Amino acid sequence: MLQGMADLKLSDCSGSLFVPKQMVVLKDSAASADAVVEAGLKFPLVAKPLWIDGTAKSHQLYLAYDRRSLAELDPPLVLQEFVNHGGVMFKVFVVGDVIKVMRRFSLPNVSNCEKAKVDGVFQFPRVSSAAASADNADLDPRVAELPPKPFLEALVKELRSLLGLRLFNIDMIREHGSKNVFYVIDINYFPGYGKLPDYEQVFVDFFQNLAQVKYKKRQHCK
Repeated sequence: MLQGMADLKLSDCSGSLFVPKQMVVLKDSAASADAVVEAGLKFPLVAKPLWIDGTAKSHQLYLAYDRRSLAELDPPLVLQEFVNHGGVMFKVFVVGDVIKVMRRFSLPNVSNCEKAKVDGVFQFPRVSSAAASADNADLDPRVAELPPKPFLEALVKELRSLLGLRLFNIDMIREHGSKNVFYVIDINYFPGYGKLPDYEQVFVDFFQNLAQVKYKKRQHCK
């Protein structure tokens, strides 16, 4: 879902967009250590399942601090460079033309000292769940400030065209210490909208608009 991000054209927007370096491991995580180095990925790495099937296991996330720790992971999975982001993630829900953004608690920053001293694999809680909401938390404004609206609108417009989707969500983080440097870490098609406040009305409006557009096309063809 992230492979086409390099083709997006957001040069005139109020923000910069990147995707963390990543690679797919289909089998033998231990043997993938050399491939990780060859691909230029730097530890620590976020490890997440390649396939999502709705089970709890498919949402388990890990942080691998070194090459040896890769042997503890069960493929198939995606390895993605960890980017410090102040412990807050933005979940951008898209329903047709509607864009809703919610904050979620995420992993805290990893210091250079930790990188040097810590090894192994650490599992961390599911950050996308409603229980991890950070919308009402007392956060540093530099961390909690939502991505600029024009930036999000341009991003969603490009992704609609690229993916051919009207129902999806984007997981984004802001690089720690920056104002408008963002990384897209995941894109999900038809995600769980139960986490979105007032989603019922949002979907009623969405389906009504679809019906109206379809009706007008039929009238035009007569």
